[in-house]
Amino acid sequence: MSKVKTGLSKKLLTRVLSVYFVLTLIVTVGQIFTEYLNAKSHIESELQTLKNTFSTSLTRAIWELNTLQAKSIAEGLMELPIVDGVQIRDENANYISDIGRTSSQPMEPVTTGVMRDHPGGTFGYSFPLIFEFSGRTSQVGDVTLYSSFEIIFGRIEVGIFFLIGNAFIKTAFLIFLFLNAFRRMLTEPLSELTEQISHFDTSRLEQSKLHVRLEEENELKVLQDAYNHLIDDLIHFQDRLNQTQQELRDANQKLDEQNISLEQEVARKTASLSKIMLDLEQQKDELLQNQKELRQENESRRKIEEELRKRNDELAESMQTLQMAKDQLVESERMASLGGLVAGIAHDVNTPLGVGVTAASFLEERLKGLQQAFDDKSLTSKTMASFLNEGQQTATLLLNNLNRASELIASFKQVAVDQTSEAERDVDLKEYIQEIIQSLAPNFKKTRHKIDLECPEGLEVRCAPGVIAQIITNMIMNSLIHGFENKNAGTIKIKVSEQDGEINIDYQDDGKGLPPQLLNKLFEAFFTTRRGRGGSGLGTHIMYNLVTQTLKGQIQASSEEGKGLRYQIQFPARRED
Repeated sequence: MSKVKTGLSKKLLTRVLSVYFVLTLIVTVGQIFTEYLNAKSHIESELQTLKNTFSTSLTRAIWELNTLQAKSIAEGLMELPIVDGVQIRDENANYISDIGRTSSQPMEPVTTGVMRDHPGGTFGYSFPLIFEFSGRTSQVGDVTLYSSFEIIFGRIEVGIFFLIGNAFIKTAFLIFLFLNAFRRMLTEPLSELTEQISHFDTSRLEQSKLHVRLEEENELKVLQDAYNHLIDDLIHFQDRLNQTQQELRDANQKLDEQNISLEQEVARKTASLSKIMLDLEQQKDELLQNQKELRQENESRRKIEEELRKRNDELAESMQTLQMAKDQLVESERMASLGGLVAGIAHDVNTPLGVGVTAASFLEERLKGLQQAFDDKSLTSKTMASFLNEGQQTATLLLNNLNRASELIASFKQVAVDQTSEAERDVDLKEYIQEIIQSLAPNFKKTRHKIDLECPEGLEVRCAPGVIAQIITNMIMNSLIHGFENKNAGTIKIKVSEQDGEINIDYQDDGKGLPPQLLNKLFEAFFTTRRGRGGSGLGTHIMYNLVTQTLKGQIQASSEEGKGLRYQIQFPARRED
């Protein structure tokens, strides 16, 4: 275990020093690179400064075609420590002097001062030579001064050695510091801890505690305290275990004593049990007698159960009879609705037919007068024109009223046939609902109620049309009789839409509505708010059965007292067989 701990401290020290070495290397390289850039920048500045020193004399020498003087100036520049090469060219880019470490230049003359890096570790500063004469300027050539990496290194050599030596000294000092600190604060305490833990003995717990000399409070001190606390807990549990074992021995001794006492008690109970057995024999005889009486009682109960089953059968027959009566009442309600429809249509048809009879009688009378004038040869053009005018008006009046009567009869015929037929067909909802509303128009004659229908054109549904007619009729008549009671002007809105193959009918009136306690009973059979005043209580019940059973849909009602009643009906446009 000691070797493992020592290996751990070595790994930790190695990782710390590795990070430090990398950081020191990066910082040192960065400092050397910075020194290099600074030295190069100074040399470039010095090369640019040399321009002001010899450019004038060099320009005049080239202008005067004094090539020897130009070469002499170039050789003088080569004596400078920072100059490693010199190139002097005339205005045609021909070399006058090319000495030292230089590189080939472009054929175009240099027009502005520019600093360039060249292959082979050199860099140079090129600038033009401008000669001024009588206020005019002319470029006579250009000059390139070269320097190199060796010159830069020569300047920063001492600084580089100083940085590297400084890094080595700091690194060596930190290695010594870390080694000493790790040995004194981690390696030696860990070795001592593992050594003492290896001598742990369960029979000598107090002597197994850790006693390591630590100079400060740290994690090792916490570990030692936790370990010693665990030893204290073991000592405490060991004491409690010894105490419990002693208590267990005492309990076993008491249990032996109790066993002896129990055996004596069993002997006494055995004698009492014999006496109890004799008593049980006597009670057995009494029990047989009670069983005989119980059988007689069960026989009486069986007869009562047979009587109850008989009464149950009678009650089931009564329920069946009641259901048949209910179905007959529902059919009667439908027929009553159809009868009311017949009465209203008959009254409405009577008016246009009466007008038609009157018009026909008037036309017959006018024809007789015309025939008489024709026979008496007293027929004039004025009489003929008057007859034609009156005949045209009478024919128009007769045709309009006959068409009105025909429309009413056709609408009534379709609705009446649908209400008495269960045959299914494709129905245009908008046209069919308009026919239903038209057939109910006589009930609204003496009021100012109006019905607004909103339905898409061409919306078809396949069902027994009488179901739709019965539902729409019941809702409108309920609004007229119950919702618009004591109200002359009311509005009924019917909105029909289709979504995902489902037909949605949203019916709403602005009548007096229903309170919540009555709304919950709206679809119950025989529920009505006009009990004793002609209400059967089957209208909404029929609606509910037609929607949920015949159309396989859903119907919901919502209302607030004084704010009208709303029905929301949803059913499939086409039901699968």
